[in-house]
Amino acid sequence: MQTMTKRERVMAAIEGKEVDHIPLSMWYHLPQYDQDPIALAEEQIRLAKLYNLDLIKMMPFGNYVAQDYGLSVDFFCTKTQAAFERKFGIENAEEWKQLEPLPATYGTYGKQLQLSQQMSKRLKEDIPFVQTIFTPITVAKKLAGPRVFDDMRNYPDYLHQALQAITQTTINFVKANIEAGVSGFFLATQCASSDYMTREEHAEFGEKYDLQVIQAFADVTPINILHIHGPNTYFEELTKYPVNCINWHDRWVAPDMAQARKLTDKCLMGGMNEKWLEHAKYEDVAEHLQQAVEAAGRQKLILAPGCCVEMDTPEVNLLAASVAVQSL
Repeated sequence: MQTMTKRERVMAAIEGKEVDHIPLSMWYHLPQYDQDPIALAEEQIRLAKLYNLDLIKMMPFGNYVAQDYGLSVDFFCTKTQAAFERKFGIENAEEWKQLEPLPATYGTYGKQLQLSQQMSKRLKEDIPFVQTIFTPITVAKKLAGPRVFDDMRNYPDYLHQALQAITQTTINFVKANIEAGVSGFFLATQCASSDYMTREEHAEFGEKYDLQVIQAFADVTPINILHIHGPNTYFEELTKYPVNCINWHDRWVAPDMAQARKLTDKCLMGGMNEKWLEHAKYEDVAEHLQQAVEAAGRQKLILAPGCCVEMDTPEVNLLAASVAVQSL
């Protein structure tokens, strides 16, 4: 088969067509770069070339969506210590009513928009890149911590008002990123789990707002990924979202790849245990990926970690994945 470009390979996988080899994506936090959009863009492009990646998932620090709303964040700017919340931004339920929609050019959101602009400017090879965003209820959890679920049950009207503001902010950010040239979005939900919400609560406080965000890009950008984070998720319901690719921790939570194939006909993105990879032996990585292909099949598959690769993972193990995928 004729060699494909990276964009052709990814799009063929999403569309269920034959590929010359299965596309690969990998990502991990880059706290030593993620406060400088130019440095972060340069580093992500360097890593994409080093590991011969077919798709770049952009890596703004995970709390960027809540900082402009009042989350206080500790920044360490070292290679192995990611930014982390210092003080939550909601201290009483009344404060949910103070949230308003923000423009995409404001504060920390604006810095992540610059990241997209810098990727477009500096990425000379045709490698698709997707911006990382979060569902509105996930943003609310990042902003308030676990109290968001108490407020959801005790002050639902307050939280609905806040979620609508966060949703509009996210849509503003999506539209600006589309203008900046992104290939799509990596939408992460970290709350769609029975550990946090009932199915009915998720339908009311999660899905309702998630779909508004997705509708802003679903018919515009070609590569739209839903990341389903954590265990005990509402996986089957979430696969009905209008995205074309599903990413989750398939190696250590249900469903596994084979089970997921029976639940959805969307492209599956995973197969790589991000926790195992940190301690793996180079010679075992190829077999690890081969197992994923056998479980999922070659069509509608992008090999990737279930979430961020551990920052201490040896470079040689990531190179092993890059080498192995060429024959898959």
